[in-house]
Amino acid sequence: MKIERLPPVRTSLGHTNHPYMTGAWTPQHEEVNAWDLKVLEGAIPTDIDGVYLRNTENPVHAPLGRYHPFDGDGMVHQIEFRDGQATYRNRFIRTRGFEAEQEAGESLWGGLADGPGTSKRPGFGAHGSLKDTGSTDIVVHGGEAIATFYQCGEAYRLDPLTLENLGVAAWAPLDGVSAHPKVDEATGELLFFNYSKHAPYMHYGVVDASGKRTTYQAIDLPGPRLPHDMAFTKNYSILNDLPVFWDQNLLERDIHAVRLHKGVPSRFGIVPRHGGPVQWFEAAPTYVLHWLNAYEDGDEIVLDGYFQENPTPRPLEDAPDGHGHLMAYLDEHSFRPKLHRWRFNLKTGETTEGHLDERILEFGMFNQQYAGKPYRYAYSTTAKPGWFLFNGFVKHDLETGESWSIQLPEGRYASEAPFAPRVGAVDEDDGYLVSFIIDENQGTSECVLVDAKRFEVVCRIALPHKLSSGTHSVWAGRDLLKPLP
Repeated sequence: MKIERLPPVRTSLGHTNHPYMTGAWTPQHEEVNAWDLKVLEGAIPTDIDGVYLRNTENPVHAPLGRYHPFDGDGMVHQIEFRDGQATYRNRFIRTRGFEAEQEAGESLWGGLADGPGTSKRPGFGAHGSLKDTGSTDIVVHGGEAIATFYQCGEAYRLDPLTLENLGVAAWAPLDGVSAHPKVDEATGELLFFNYSKHAPYMHYGVVDASGKRTTYQAIDLPGPRLPHDMAFTKNYSILNDLPVFWDQNLLERDIHAVRLHKGVPSRFGIVPRHGGPVQWFEAAPTYVLHWLNAYEDGDEIVLDGYFQENPTPRPLEDAPDGHGHLMAYLDEHSFRPKLHRWRFNLKTGETTEGHLDERILEFGMFNQQYAGKPYRYAYSTTAKPGWFLFNGFVKHDLETGESWSIQLPEGRYASEAPFAPRVGAVDEDDGYLVSFIIDENQGTSECVLVDAKRFEVVCRIALPHKLSSGTHSVWAGRDLLKPLP
């Protein structure tokens, strides 16, 4: 393996025993380019062509208060496949906050778990006092990678091949862009939403294939909410107003405490793709971090996602150093997400819903060529009890109800694994899942390719250093890497 190391960034982070700054969440500060990667098992297929991008949280400076893993500075890790070869590189996302703290040599903003007055400077996003790290999500649109922040940020652009930082997206509105904008490969459009603490509390937007914002519509809500994701079909986008949001009385004192508002239903807003009247549907109360896919079926909209049975769990009693509340809200086995299907009848206004699986599952992926359309196969992750760490994958055949599983050995943790269609594929599941693995037993990381049809690992590739864990990822085939005209 050949490695080129970039000059180090400025850091003030010292020793810590924080559970989300150690182990698989140990920050990675080294930026490299690497090629001639060593293949540990199998062979790199010649029919995979494109890039896998994974966003991670890597705090560079000592926190001002109580660290939450979503506070960490964004770093994108990339592996590119072409002609049976693979190269790797990683870069920090140079947000305004990152650059300001590099200049200051210290943290300037408090985090998600901190109280009012912690930050030294005004902050960003819906919360109002956080640093926009761009560390949550990543998509590829118009040949550019777009990194976004979970509480709404500026949308930072990177070259998906070189990871060169390209600055803020010109189409991003004043209230920012939430994590989980959606790219429709069929039209080249990017669909997004944002939310805030001022009326109308939410907006919905569309950016066309050339990078021009063509739709930006207010979505009136009863008050501040905390949506995290959206979905779309061929003709509609699906937004949500769920009953887990900030306590209004505490919010008036600038305290951002999330609670379940009992007696308040879940609400789903169906809006025409390019804007128009919103049709609202009610459903069982829950919180949903991530949707899977949605499509139109006659008069109905079908929506799949991960229904939380216990969205505001009690603190974990055996958590280290008083981190019980933090760790419970990151532990899927505490908030219990289940693969779930909602059906909204556009004529009658009725909602029907139910679980598709009783296992704890989240972070679902599918073949993006079927986004917004009827689809058959879904790929979810399983999690280590007590931790925000992925320890396996589950494939669902949504037509037959069959499923298949891959369980990682103890001490090996995966990343979100998007579907990469095989070059020349003719079947929906003809391709690979791509994932980065952190091996705590060996202190290393690798990339794995899973044959999605047979559902087994077919290739393992060594990476030049151990990664930190993180949140979201994306696969972009070669045809999606072309720059905007």
